[in-house]
Amino acid sequence: MSTDVFPVFKGLTFSVVKTPTWGTRMQRAVSGRELRVSDYANPIWNFTLTYSVLHDATFGTTYVSPYTELRTLMNFVNIHRGAWDTFLFDDITDDTVVGGAIATADGVNSGYGLVRALIPGGFKEQMFAPHTVSAVYLNGVPTSAYTLDSNTGVITFTSPPSAGVAITADFTYYFRVRFAADRLDFEEFYHNFWEVKQLKLVSVVL
Repeated sequence: MSTDVFPVFKGLTFSVVKTPTWGTRMQRAVSGRELRVSDYANPIWNFTLTYSVLHDATFGTTYVSPYTELRTLMNFVNIHRGAWDTFLFDDITDDTVVGGAIATADGVNSGYGLVRALIPGGFKEQMFAPHTVSAVYLNGVPTSAYTLDSNTGVITFTSPPSAGVAITADFTYYFRVRFAADRLDFEEFYHNFWEVKQLKLVSVVL
């Protein structure tokens, strides 16, 4: 399981498409009534990125790295063998929680998964790929008596917090993703200038 972070390039253009996807099984009876079963506890996120310019040369002092954006991205695709391997993606529009409500302790469990809600009081989604956890609070009081599993996003306290205690946290996170396909089209529209019209990523639950 790779800890590589998807590289950031200047050529990323808008619009960026972000799609929450759910899995619902449906069966319809002859009467027209439906039976529906939701298979997912959390949505699968699909990201579609467009790169209008990826350089394949060094121009003046602007691009000081010997590796250009084009070759860096191609190399990243090849290292992860297309859709085979997972990696981390930083969605800069959705990567930070401040004072987020994690759970209300039950007095028995010591482990609680990091979650985030898009709006206060909204749907809580477990975040499986934490980046940094800067603070954890019990009823608003900071505590350091915990460990973090960076592969699951679960915080485990040294001893179970008392029942009714509000657990909150400040943290940042990644999305664990893979390439949606085993191929990616790169197009040279001018000498040393390339573009990627659609780069698709899909989140992965481990």
